[in-house]
Amino acid sequence: MNSAPRRDFLKTTGTLLAGVATMGPLPKARPAGAPDRMGVGMIGPGGHGSSLLRSFAAQPDVRVLWVCDPDAQRLQAAAQAVAAATGHTPRTTADLRHVLEDRAVGAVVIATPDHWHAPATLLACEAGKHVYVEKPCAHNLREGRLMVEAARRTGRVVQVGTQSRSAEHVHQAMALLREGAIGEVLVAKAWNSQRRRNIGKVPPSSPPAHLDFDLWLGPAPAVPYQANLLHGTWRWFQAFGTGDIGNDGVHDLDLARWGLGVETHPSAIAALGGKYFFDDDQQFPDTQSVVYEYAAAGGRTRQLLFEQRIWSPYVQEGHENGNAFYGTEGMLILGKQSGWQLFGPRNALRQEVRGGIDLGRHIRNFLDCARSGARPRADIEVGHLSSALSHLGNLATRIGRVIRFDPAQETVLSDPEAARGLRREYRPGHWAVPAGVSDGGRA
Repeated sequence: MNSAPRRDFLKTTGTLLAGVATMGPLPKARPAGAPDRMGVGMIGPGGHGSSLLRSFAAQPDVRVLWVCDPDAQRLQAAAQAVAAATGHTPRTTADLRHVLEDRAVGAVVIATPDHWHAPATLLACEAGKHVYVEKPCAHNLREGRLMVEAARRTGRVVQVGTQSRSAEHVHQAMALLREGAIGEVLVAKAWNSQRRRNIGKVPPSSPPAHLDFDLWLGPAPAVPYQANLLHGTWRWFQAFGTGDIGNDGVHDLDLARWGLGVETHPSAIAALGGKYFFDDDQQFPDTQSVVYEYAAAGGRTRQLLFEQRIWSPYVQEGHENGNAFYGTEGMLILGKQSGWQLFGPRNALRQEVRGGIDLGRHIRNFLDCARSGARPRADIEVGHLSSALSHLGNLATRIGRVIRFDPAQETVLSDPEAARGLRREYRPGHWAVPAGVSDGGRA
């Protein structure tokens, strides 16, 4: 866009936004000749999984055949919800292997804790199922690569639950950045600013009778049950979650990477952070600042910034969680839940659009791609690159020094301690340990 004045570009913005080819109208529910309904198994129907369950059950070409959860109370509630919404009562199980063994199941939805995302996806792909898996797609960087390889090897469609990838206003913003609305984008920022709760300090105890805690643990190292471990709060424990950078932060990291126009891993990562506010059992930072540098590859070096304050009730730039894109001729502020603002030189507001997330649209994209074989908007390769930012950010924060990273080989350079942090320990002999990993070893 250097050859045209900025005002000329903005005159064409309406035409550009109207013609964003990646969005368009919602496709028909199913192409001619496709099966009437796809059998779906819901693995992890609690928390956000309950919203996914309702959305999938509402699709006209879906029949929820199974719900799976090691918590019998959640399992019963999920089955009842499907029956009430559809008139069909799904089968129930605590063990996901029963779902994967059913040849009538064409796709599974995985909304488990993070430590189950990769093992369940790998097993599902090998069983011939398409997969919709929640973010972050993996518990660690190595698992993410295994997921990409499994999807390609088996030809299965794997969509990651970063639903902002299907939001129309987000596609509009990305089109503006690609077309040079703010010049060359050299820096992108993502922030996660919200007030979380103190989870307290709780001693180990016996699990409740309605919970199969061993199945919940799965291939992760065995630890004693404690009441503030689940539900939901597992994300603050390193064996099971990825902290809030991998919980909420990954959404905005994904958008930052997309807007920055980088399709690889960073080459350097530096971070500072820790528990500055909470005095409880959480094992991840409540305050965190991470800098990712992308080495020049036919262009300029670029930088991605992440800020996290999960004790703060305040917002910045008008958004609780959001993004800023800094270009050589302007700035774009994006809130995935609200819209975007385009600024020119001297902070002149040039355009503003409101918008929000449509979970159904993201699910629709997955189902249509599962039928056609096309790559979904949040394909597993996309999800892996963005989830890796969470893993690398946590690793750099934990070791307290700059990580030099080889994006092509997905390895840390000259730092054995940091390199070990790209993988995880597994429970020896567990049936869900990824194939090719020795008992007690690392993926």
